[in-house]
Amino acid sequence: MPFVPSVTHLLDASGLPLFSLKEINALAKEEKERIYATLVPEIVFERYGFDRNSYLSPDSRERIRFICPKGLGLLRIAVRRQPEDTDDLFFVEMADTPFRQMEFSFCLINDPDAPRFDVDYDSSGRENMFGTLRRNIDEEIRAMAAGLTPNQVRSGLNTFKPFFERFEQFVASLGIDIIVAEPLSYNNAIHYERYGFDYTTGKQLMLWIDREFQPDGVLYRRLDGSTPFRQPGMEKTVRGRSWAIHDGILQKPWDGIKIYKTVGQHAHVNTFAHWNY
Repeated sequence: MPFVPSVTHLLDASGLPLFSLKEINALAKEEKERIYATLVPEIVFERYGFDRNSYLSPDSRERIRFICPKGLGLLRIAVRRQPEDTDDLFFVEMADTPFRQMEFSFCLINDPDAPRFDVDYDSSGRENMFGTLRRNIDEEIRAMAAGLTPNQVRSGLNTFKPFFERFEQFVASLGIDIIVAEPLSYNNAIHYERYGFDYTTGKQLMLWIDREFQPDGVLYRRLDGSTPFRQPGMEKTVRGRSWAIHDGILQKPWDGIKIYKTVGQHAHVNTFAHWNY
């Protein structure tokens, strides 16, 4: 088993070891949801009053959904405070891989009371696939001014760190020693570096980005004030760089960045040596 302090192998109710999401998903509904509920951030129960045993919200309605179909190695957990809320309070998706790794596909933790910025829709109200199809420039400018990063619709709850620690313990309890992911944006990649990830592909691009954002680098020179997302000085912060890259300053798509983490270990990779978020 990967070395993570205080982690023992996960067992089913009969005492047999579990090695994958697919095996957990084959269990009875109550048993697998009990296992997966350990991944729900504490803030959901402590601040927002969800019941730890029934997973019901304070109004006694089902607001925590576990999508974990039998026969598939896939898990999605979605928590919505109220049915009329536009966004999930917490959402995570993960999956088994053919190589006995854990794919950390997507995670968001939203502050449901924070202002919303409709960067995920274009000006006509159409979904824009994280800005890859169309952009909503006015909303992006507002989001950037509010301190958000690309594709972020609300500010978060500053609880990713304890969640990820719990997630890593869960992965270790299955005897899996590698977590893989694909960062959605530049700031995600830098963020994951801080949690111990290294690069399968894309490290040279990340180093090139850092080099070319230095004075007289090609990206530094492209911060020419031609758009709100290419202002001089944006090279100094993770957020500023990420907005510039989202704006197309690389002159090629943000693509092909794949990362991995050895469970229980920190890779100590740093592609933005003097970073400021």
